Amino acid sequence: MRTRSSLRLKVALVFSALTILLLVGQALGVKALAEAQEEKLIAALIEDDMANLLQSYRMDPKLVPPIDPQLGAHVSTAGTTPVALPASVKDLRDGTHEIIVGDQEIHVAVAALGDAKVFRVYNFSRYEQRFKKVIDALMAGTGVFALLTIWLAFGLAGLLVRQVAGFASQVKALKLGTVTALNPGKYDEAEVVELVEVFNDYHRQMARMIEREKEFTSNVSHELRTPLTAIKTSCELLEQDTAIGSKSRARLQQIDRATDNMIEMTNALLLLAREESPADVRPVRLASAIEDALDPFAEELLANGIETVLDLDNSLCVQVNRSALAIVLSNLIDNSVRYTDRGSIRFAYRDGLLQIEDSGRGIPGEALAHVFERFYQARPAHAGRRTFGIGLAIVKKICDRYQWSIKLDSEPGKGTRVSLRLPPVD
Repeated sequence: MRTRSSLRLKVALVFSALTILLLVGQALGVKALAEAQEEKLIAALIEDDMANLLQSYRMDPKLVPPIDPQLGAHVSTAGTTPVALPASVKDLRDGTHEIIVGDQEIHVAVAALGDAKVFRVYNFSRYEQRFKKVIDALMAGTGVFALLTIWLAFGLAGLLVRQVAGFASQVKALKLGTVTALNPGKYDEAEVVELVEVFNDYHRQMARMIEREKEFTSNVSHELRTPLTAIKTSCELLEQDTAIGSKSRARLQQIDRATDNMIEMTNALLLLAREESPADVRPVRLASAIEDALDPFAEELLANGIETVLDLDNSLCVQVNRSALAIVLSNLIDNSVRYTDRGSIRFAYRDGLLQIEDSGRGIPGEALAHVFERFYQARPAHAGRRTFGIGLAIVKKICDRYQWSIKLDSEPGKGTRVSLRLPPVD
């Protein structure tokens, strides 16, 4: 079954993701802007300092430091801590440069002074460390705000989808039968109110359609019962007539069996047309129900040499609707008899499952997924037995009505096993 995430979670995730992206973008933008401004500020400070320094050297040559023999230029340090410059800096052009000395990043300003050059060394490490701490604090604050955003987004999403959650609760109550329609007065948003009204209109249309279908099915079933009862009675009376020949008696028995099948079908239609209440569920002795379902097939089982085995406790009772179980068993047994040429049909009950296993022809693997569809026939039946492919569809419908899970396992040439979950009596 496909796992679906909640609407609230989706809204919260989308809102959080967008907000976090904005926060991270803002933080990175602020960091880049601050770093750019820092460089501009340092460049302006160095430019002003170099202008003042060169002016003071020109006004008082005694202030000019001696020429460094390694660099062949005057070296001055802005600060109390001298920095030893590597020999590679002597090739630097006039201007401001950033170099790494040891593990520190320093700035070196180069300017001409007469025929020589002046190297001015600036060490802004402390300032840059403080600046880095500010940036780190900014990024940490962004992380905190991101976590706060997730919490706020989940709460806000709850407010946004509250109406949808309330709508789902009312639909569930409608399904359980505790209410007959959704109440649009419980909602504030116009869109949700419109959705509720559309749903109520659709529900009323579906209810009327289902009621008409039930009424039609019930009427047809009742109308069919009268002629079927007359045919059944006539068959029973004709069977007692000794003047009827063997061929006519065989045809009469065929009519009688066909009538029984039609009566079972009519009962199934009536059962599906009704809304059965829990009061119709009661303890039923399973062995007795199976024997009753097998009785109409006794002659055919004997003629085909099919053995029936009941591997269950004779006193075992299940909590079911007896009429529904009778129709299910009759159709399952009919299916087994129809496709079993010889062998056996075994009934067993274990762990809440009734298993009906035959030694028939089996069902192809590609057909198993369709056996409960109406009018679908996976394999040909015995010659002379016409089927319409609705027996298992009715079985599935009844099982769904009473929440009896049903499963078919089959292997061509080896037989079929039906597993039907029936609740035992506690």
